[in-house]
Amino acid sequence: MTTSTLAGHQFHVDEEGFLTVPDEWSEELGAALAAQIGIEMTDAHWSVVRFLRDDFAATGETATLRRVGARSGVPVKQLFALFPQKPAKKMAYVAGLPKPRGCV
Repeated sequence: MTTSTLAGHQFHVDEEGFLTVPDEWSEELGAALAAQIGIEMTDAHWSVVRFLRDDFAATGETATLRRVGARSGVPVKQLFALFPQKPAKKMAYVAGLPKPRGCV
C-alpha cells in the first residue's frame, strides 16, 4: 500500500491511485482529487459523490454506473456529462472509494 499526499492530506492508495481506506477521505480531499483529473466540482457532482459514499457505507462495495443511474436519480447520460470518459472510475476516485467491479 502506497501513501500519497494531496492538499495537505495524507492517504493510502492502490497502484491505480484509488484510496484504500475510505475513512481517510474528506470533501476537501475529494475536491482536490477532482481538480487533479480536470473536474471542477458543482452541487450536481457532490450529489453523486455523496450518493456513492452513502451507498458504499450501506453495501460495502462501490456502486456501478448502472446502480448510480438507477438509484441516485441522476440519469446515466448526465453522469457521463459530469464525469466525462469512464465516469464510474472517476466518480469512485473523487469519492475516495475503490474502483467499481467490472471497471478496467
